[in-house]
Amino acid sequence: MAALAGVWPPGERLGYLDVSMGLFESELIRHADPAGRSLGRFFAEEVAAPLGLDFYIGLPDSVDRDRVAHLHTWTRYEALLHLNTMPPRFVLGLLNPRSLSARAFATPGIREFDDMNREETRTVEMPAANGIGTARAIAALYGCAATGGTEIGLARPVLDSLVNPAAPPARGMRDKVLHVDTRFSLGFMKPFPTFTFGSSDKAFGTPGAGGSFGMADPDAGVGFAYVTNRYGFHLWSDPRELALRQVLFQEILGARSQT
Repeated sequence: MAALAGVWPPGERLGYLDVSMGLFESELIRHADPAGRSLGRFFAEEVAAPLGLDFYIGLPDSVDRDRVAHLHTWTRYEALLHLNTMPPRFVLGLLNPRSLSARAFATPGIREFDDMNREETRTVEMPAANGIGTARAIAALYGCAATGGTEIGLARPVLDSLVNPAAPPARGMRDKVLHVDTRFSLGFMKPFPTFTFGSSDKAFGTPGAGGSFGMADPDAGVGFAYVTNRYGFHLWSDPRELALRQVLFQEILGARSQT
């Protein structure tokens, strides 16, 4: 991966990185950390431990496997039946091994989503793909970030970058992998017209495969998370997740409507 050339110059376009994003981040941490820790170990010691999170990147032997939900997934060809909810060009791209979409989502040893249920896939560190934990843990982490992140040493310049508007690429916000407009800042998604989340545009978070979603809302001072082990066909705002988020932000907090 380190020897690969970029598909476009940095800052020119936007393209969603599936698993490789976490691998890049892990190597940055490993080279910068005096202890040479991987992202999974750094997260366990510097983030999960101080906050008491039941969440792991690389599932340790100490976790009872009976507590780990089985993922009920779908194949890439099944997505053809859901072009009304998934971007058609993205779905077709997943089926073309030479496309940028297929290459961005390609992971050695993983052919379909169901492979995420294998023990070797759960235990290896894939920071962008196989975090395993509870919704309560995800919401607690985002809640910590939403209230300043002092418990985990979140620096003010980093928090400012997360809450500020995403810097637009020079050639527009159309994601060349997902084939829809998106907004990202430091790897986290920011609200945009077709995906309004949180009480203001200071919110940040990220959807997960199949319908999961976690986010921080600095203005409301809350973290939110929804997880599911039965995959849906929405890139974001799965109806199950959206219904819960709407209740929290519009009906309880009196904030803006969620989309």
